[in-house]
This record gives sequence, C-alpha cells and structure tokens, in this order.
Amino acid sequence: MTVRAVRGAVQLERDEPGHMDERVGALLTAILERNDLTADDLISVWFTATPDLHSDFPAAAARKLGIVDVPLICAQELDIEGAMPRVVRVLAHIESDRPRADIAHVYLGAAAALRKDIAQ
Repeated sequence: MTVRAVRGAVQLERDEPGHMDERVGALLTAILERNDLTADDLISVWFTATPDLHSDFPAAAARKLGIVDVPLICAQELDIEGAMPRVVRVLAHIESDRPRADIAHVYLGAAAALRKDIAQ
C-alpha cells in the first residue's frame, strides 16, 4: 500500500450544526465511495473551515459517520477577501494501491469552482 492524499470541499448554505453534519458527511461519503475506500484505509484527516463557520467542528460529522479511530483535526482557513464563503475543505491521508493520477478528489456543489483542475 502507498500513502496518498485526497482533497475535497463543500460549500454550506448556512452555518448550522445539523447542516454542517449533513454536508460534510456527504463530502466524506463521496470521497470514500469514489476512491473505493473504507474508514480502515484512512490514516488521518485535516478539515479546514472558512472563518464564517463556527457552529460546530467539521470533524464531528466524521465521528457521526463512524470514523472514530482515525486522527482528525480542524483548523481555520485564511480570511482572504473575496474568497468563497462557508466552505469546509478536507485533506485525507489514505492507504491505497491507486496511482496518484487515479485518486478522485471531490468538490461538491459550488465548491467545484475552487479546483476545476482536479475536481471530479
């Protein structure tokens, strides 16, 4: 197995804990499904959130999906003028036999505009 990194992001419609759980959960589920992964393939996951999101930790959504024995950490994105608001980003370190070019990076909804070069 090789260590790979998979990226993703999602824009929330509003800053509410239940909505964050729903959208971040959908993002993590899509990352796992599109890369044929299970929670056992995860090494660690970094979450960042834009400064306008403060109702909950994005990592809480991972725990609610049953990802309970994987190191998770949350951080705040830089507050850049003109940046897309209400965005949660993910950087997951995984074990995978897939070549780097075959890793499916997942950008849901409007967040696809953030990385048109790798969004699938």
